[in-house]
Amino acid sequence: MSEAPMDKIIALVDGSIYAASVCEHAAWIAGRTGAPVELLHVLGRREAPGTQDLSGSIRLGARSALLAELAALDEQRAKLISHRGREILDDARALVAAQGSVEVTTRLRHGDLIEAVSEVEAQARVIVIGKRGEAADFAKGHLGSNMERIVRASHKPVMVASRAFRPIDKVLVAYDGGASAMKAVDHIARSPLFKRLSVEVVTVGSETAEVTKGLSDAKAMLRSAGIMAETRVLAGQPDKALGGYVDEAGFGMLVMGAYGHSRIRSLIIGSTTTEMVRSCKVPVVLMR
Repeated sequence: MSEAPMDKIIALVDGSIYAASVCEHAAWIAGRTGAPVELLHVLGRREAPGTQDLSGSIRLGARSALLAELAALDEQRAKLISHRGREILDDARALVAAQGSVEVTTRLRHGDLIEAVSEVEAQARVIVIGKRGEAADFAKGHLGSNMERIVRASHKPVMVASRAFRPIDKVLVAYDGGASAMKAVDHIARSPLFKRLSVEVVTVGSETAEVTKGLSDAKAMLRSAGIMAETRVLAGQPDKALGGYVDEAGFGMLVMGAYGHSRIRSLIIGSTTTEMVRSCKVPVVLMR
């Protein structure tokens, strides 16, 4: 979603119910931008080969045969986990390929997810991740911890995919006049992803002269890029007002600034961001 033509769409896939949606959203972005998709599956340190040593829990009186059997179990488990990871990537590749003519590569990594993403982030135009991970059915009211870690750590746009993909033709942009909101508007103006989509820029609060000017500037920037954007001021609390308007007006995507850098701003913006991602039934693109 940035502008270098060879930037990749990095899609993080796992065995969760969100994986298919992640693949379909990545394919949709690829179809509109021409960018290749890289599917990334990370085996956590607990899953990575050689990270568990069952024999180490038995010290006294252990016979060499038992130690050898436990070591063999370790090795077998590591092979099964790696095999499962490759199967997840193969299935994901097929899902992306089914959406059209998209260049797709896969990457299996071991270790920490944030470290794995940081290795490829420089090549990314956007990172696509599911709202929740493999425990989604057991934590329906909570966001995945990996999703929150990625959003906080990434310097590239992050698309948090909803549970199911639906065609996107209307985009709502949450605009608060801050640096991340300005960056979001600039990004939309430059990106081929948003061409020919209906875009509305919204501020939640009072219609002051400063707010009116900010929205006017955002609208002018988008219109100069050929995007016929509209603007609106909503009353109420950001999470409830934005979430209600997304549902009411049938938007297919929400774009907003993510977590701030200062502690106070992080608490304010972070809590709103978290609530919006948690409650929104459409994909949310977060900008740092």
